[in-house]
Amino acid sequence: MKSVSIVPLIGLLLLAPFASAAEIIHDAEYAILEAQNGEAWAADDEALDMKLAEIRERNGGKPPNIVYILLDDVGFGEIGMDELSVIRGYKTPNMTALAKEGVSLQRMYSEPSCTPTRVSMMTGRYPVRTGLTEAKATIAGDGLPAEEVTIAEVLRDAGYYTSHVGKWHMGDIEQAYASNQGFMHAEFPIHQQGQLAIMGRDMESADVIRGVDVSRQQQTFTLDKFFTPDPAHMVTGVELRERKLYEVDMEAGEIWTQKKYREMNERYQRNALGQLRTLAKQDRPFFLNYWPLFPLSFVQEHRSQYNTLNGGTMADILVELDEWIGEIVKEVDNLGIAENTIIVVMGDNGPFLQYEGATGQTDRIYRGGKTNHLEGGVRVNAWVRWKGVIEPGSYAEDIIHVSDLFTTFARLGQAMDDVPTDRVIDGVDQSGVLLLGETHGRRDYVHIYEGDKLKSVVKNKYKMHMPPPGSNPIKAP
Repeated sequence: MKSVSIVPLIGLLLLAPFASAAEIIHDAEYAILEAQNGEAWAADDEALDMKLAEIRERNGGKPPNIVYILLDDVGFGEIGMDELSVIRGYKTPNMTALAKEGVSLQRMYSEPSCTPTRVSMMTGRYPVRTGLTEAKATIAGDGLPAEEVTIAEVLRDAGYYTSHVGKWHMGDIEQAYASNQGFMHAEFPIHQQGQLAIMGRDMESADVIRGVDVSRQQQTFTLDKFFTPDPAHMVTGVELRERKLYEVDMEAGEIWTQKKYREMNERYQRNALGQLRTLAKQDRPFFLNYWPLFPLSFVQEHRSQYNTLNGGTMADILVELDEWIGEIVKEVDNLGIAENTIIVVMGDNGPFLQYEGATGQTDRIYRGGKTNHLEGGVRVNAWVRWKGVIEPGSYAEDIIHVSDLFTTFARLGQAMDDVPTDRVIDGVDQSGVLLLGETHGRRDYVHIYEGDKLKSVVKNKYKMHMPPPGSNPIKAP
């Protein structure tokens, strides 16, 4: 039997936790880049530390507030680029103005659908690592595990007040609730957008779904009378009050309609503005996570002030939602906190092409849409404004993945010590892109999954589509 010296082995076991404690674990591809660019990144880090220290000094020692707005099912070219939007019959002038006040991230990659993108942003990890690899559309009975560490928890533990308003879409089990994932204030729908935007009586009248109103068809062979996709049978919107969740704006026996869906969206907009006013008065930095459910909508409401040449349900609501984004930005300015508040606005994936006729959406520059690994499914507009810090009207073509926001927000918020080091963190710190400009990114690759299947790999200016498992590589689509 081979003998082993036990003293060195014990030494390695003792040193291992300390060796890894200060370092975030990234993947092997990142290590390859770090080996080649480590010296340049170290110089960038010194410049970033100095710049962030100067900004904190100007703001009484406080790290920046962060307002993160994630919009549903809008791909690259659908918002904030009026020269493209106009050919589809509408404009979004407030988001176009926001783009000119900050940096446009031209190669922002999301995940192919809602839940994976949100999980990736919140945890800094590819969804395949967490098990949440698909958009939750019905009652799921699963969700984001308590063991995952979210950016809300990281920032909270570093002294931030954390608030979530709007769509959540990361599971319907209790441990997955926003109120249990690091948010000190939370208001959100427990059950997800499939029920809220699609499964209602008005939606059935619009021929988006069948079977919600059982009185509209014969039920001769119906044995299971509980088998009805009716959101009125479920808990819809909840708010956290004194550490308890309460359902709001839904009375017993009330029917879920497009009007109720609109009221939910309008309530979230009002409350996001209210949160801004409340948080701005506190003597601590804040993280406001605002995820509207709009523009996803399938019922034509004919609100004349938002009628467009396009006429699609989502096209019209995008014009309204653009006003809402303008209200948020204006409120930040009016509160006098713009110079210490980062505003990020982006889409969560490409357009929902399954409904492209009614909604007025189509794929734009890139082929593909929601649920798809093609560029049209995962390339989204993203803008970052930090008044007086980020150069207005600037562009960055560095590759950025939505998971990078986790690590970047932690760096900007002086919270890197709270980023977990016991698991792989896919998100890399992209503070250099924001504060030093284009070419200061730390990523030239993205792995793109559909569900749990690796479908393509982006590397630098190239993209490889993966062949089906076990097949000849020549069959790659």
